[in-house]
Amino acid sequence: MRGAARRARWPLLALALAGGAPVAGAQPASRAPIPPDSLERAARRLIAAVPFPALVTRGADGAPQARPVQPRLPDSSWTVWLATNPRTRKVAEVTRDPRVVLHYFDPATLGYVTLHGRARVVRDAAEQAAHWDPAWDRFYPDRERGAVLLAVRGERLELVSAAWGIEGDAATWRPPTVMLRRRAPAGAPPPGPAPATSPARSPAAPR
Repeated sequence: MRGAARRARWPLLALALAGGAPVAGAQPASRAPIPPDSLERAARRLIAAVPFPALVTRGADGAPQARPVQPRLPDSSWTVWLATNPRTRKVAEVTRDPRVVLHYFDPATLGYVTLHGRARVVRDAAEQAAHWDPAWDRFYPDRERGAVLLAVRGERLELVSAAWGIEGDAATWRPPTVMLRRRAPAGAPPPGPAPATSPARSPAAPR
């Protein structure tokens, strides 16, 4: 019985993520565009409900590598900070290719945010202290030698939430998109530190 219920959910999940699939033979309905500032507010709300998004990098062979991470909430400039072991693959991968994706999926609303950006490795002690999350302490007892930060500077976000009426294109399923900043030229180094500070997650936020 449980297996049948699970199988029945997957078509509903696909429709929700796409924002509703078109009916065969029907003309796609036109939707009024949602203002970018409204999309950004909705994206921040959804992100706050997802404590462990997936960070996707490019491996040495060019293939995508994904893993769950525990970042801070995006700051006012859409920079996301997270801690990691300096010997992990992702440190080498973002050093070689800073292009990354953070993917946040909220099962409660069947909505998601995909944040595309560029990451840089932060080893400076003062900059680490300014963006450190106390929730990371138990994983890094020796913060000075056992941790580095990654700063992901968002460039573009995509958002779908059928529960909030934010839906993809009826014909192509392309999600509403916000360009947060211009793309850096190919081969350009990742951006320097952002002036804004990153907010810690509220203890009341869903975890």
